[in-house]
Amino acid sequence: MKEGIGHQFQMETKYQREPYSPGAVEGQQKREKLKEKLVDKSWPLPPPDREDGWPLFKAINSRRSVREFRKKPVSLAALSQILWAAQGITLKAGDFSLRTAPSAGALYPIDIYVCAQAVETLNPGLYHFLPAAQALRMRYEGDFSQLLADAALNQDFLAEASLVLVLTAVFERTTWKYGARGFRYLYLDAGHIAQNAALAAVSLGLGSCPVAAFFDDEINALLGVNPARESAVYLLAVGWPR
Repeated sequence: MKEGIGHQFQMETKYQREPYSPGAVEGQQKREKLKEKLVDKSWPLPPPDREDGWPLFKAINSRRSVREFRKKPVSLAALSQILWAAQGITLKAGDFSLRTAPSAGALYPIDIYVCAQAVETLNPGLYHFLPAAQALRMRYEGDFSQLLADAALNQDFLAEASLVLVLTAVFERTTWKYGARGFRYLYLDAGHIAQNAALAAVSLGLGSCPVAAFFDDEINALLGVNPARESAVYLLAVGWPR
């Protein structure tokens, strides 16, 4: 990708831990130990409900940011419903698909990863959501909850949540068409997706909290993505409110 002002903005606005700050080396060693093996195994998700659920205005009125969660697993069906609301396919026409959230040019540059911490029938680990298949692909198995919270400026409620959605932006999906202005659209897309997921969560009796403060390089390293091409832009903790 040709670097320009948009890429410069992305690089110069990220939080970055000092290389030798307390816990930096230990955190890197923990990430490397947990990620010794790439799993690359897929799980189909239960079909989402497209008809029922709360009225929209009730969900909007009830949504609040929740930072205290109970230690209680979320069902796989609930996770599937939230992921479908966030980025699910709503219309297929040949090879062309439209999703639940709007996207500039229908280019869909945002990917969703799931840090599953307490999801029924799902092993703890890092998963990649596949919208076209309504499925998850495991990337790494293990408990990444505390590493994720540490990378998010020690916001420990992220480790207490049942799951955390990590939204990443794949830059070239938008910038090939819109150039540097495409970086604006990346964040708009992420906002649409996060709000859909938050409304779906509250409709299921769950709570959520969006988080934008994190050390970019550490989250990217957890996911195993190349930050020159793809980078985390938003987190959403989801779980049962206390």
